[in-house]
Amino acid sequence: MAATPTHTVLIVGDSLSAAHNIAVEKSWPALLAKRLDTMRPPWRVINASISGDTSVSGRQRLPGLLAKYQPKIVVLELGANDGLRGLSIDTLKGNLTAMIQASRKAGARVLLLGIELPVNYGPRYRGQLRAVYADLAKQFHAPLVPFLLEGVALKPELMQADGLHPTAAGEPRVLANVWEKLKPMLNR
Repeated sequence: MAATPTHTVLIVGDSLSAAHNIAVEKSWPALLAKRLDTMRPPWRVINASISGDTSVSGRQRLPGLLAKYQPKIVVLELGANDGLRGLSIDTLKGNLTAMIQASRKAGARVLLLGIELPVNYGPRYRGQLRAVYADLAKQFHAPLVPFLLEGVALKPELMQADGLHPTAAGEPRVLANVWEKLKPMLNR
């Protein structure tokens, strides 16, 4: 008889976590769920990621997700669409700040997943986006994966033709990036 999960990891993200153009079971959240299912007691993973989500829509959805799932850990993977659309860095930071505060108020720890933009967005904007994650991690003493696609993004064989999303072959490396920071959080 399998043990009933006693803790939940809630992932709130965009297409990078929503299995964009790959089989859901090959996505890093699904691979994470398989890994956590082997732990005793097992953890469950709720992947509430939606392709195209921005920090605004994530912030709007989060209170209902927190109430419904009562997670112990919230993984925030938002900001790529804000950046790709050239949206305000201050708005992104404000939305992520509110999401961290709401998660903590609900009793959850937060893991931030940072993202990098393509070089054509320019060094200034790219640097400002990068700084949002670093600043929030420092301010809230939250674990941070600086670049979710580290070791994947610059390998064409691990990226889809759009150059933005990993293939199924790249997803285990994405999980490895997340796992490095998530694993210590599971034991607290």
